[in-house]
Amino acid sequence: MKFKKVKVKRRREGKTDYKARALFLKSKFPRLVIRKTNRYIIMQIISSKEAKDFTNFGITSKILSSFGWKSSFKNIPAAYATGLVFGKKAIEKGIKKAILDSGIIRSTKGSKIYAAVKGAKDSGLAIECNEKIYPSESRVLGEDTKDKDSVKEIINKLKQGK
Repeated sequence: MKFKKVKVKRRREGKTDYKARALFLKSKFPRLVIRKTNRYIIMQIISSKEAKDFTNFGITSKILSSFGWKSSFKNIPAAYATGLVFGKKAIEKGIKKAILDSGIIRSTKGSKIYAAVKGAKDSGLAIECNEKIYPSESRVLGEDTKDKDSVKEIINKLKQGK
């Protein structure tokens, strides 16, 4: 009689990649976790101690409304701007380096995830990522959006640190 080995529940549900998680835990660096929902981009710094995760801090793209953002909170320019704000807050809290954890989201060149990483990296946070995978500068600055002037203005303010 043969028994079929059943995978762990979170792996069956497509929620956890245990091989990648083991590598994250061995690295001892905090993780930059980026998730996208139907409305927002969520960014968090998570550290692990003894295989227990602790969220140091996090923000969503909804924070852009305090800077006068009137465009969508889930497009590529919003992800980039959220990354800029997030990176500055991470540096203020003493975090200088992080490892990207995008979860089980499929890695696609020029996606919102990599726009957020580019924003965090441009603000001074050290993240190892291939620059070929970032979205183009025109997409990051929102030249294809209907509110391109206000989007560009806010992103430039965020880059200057105002």
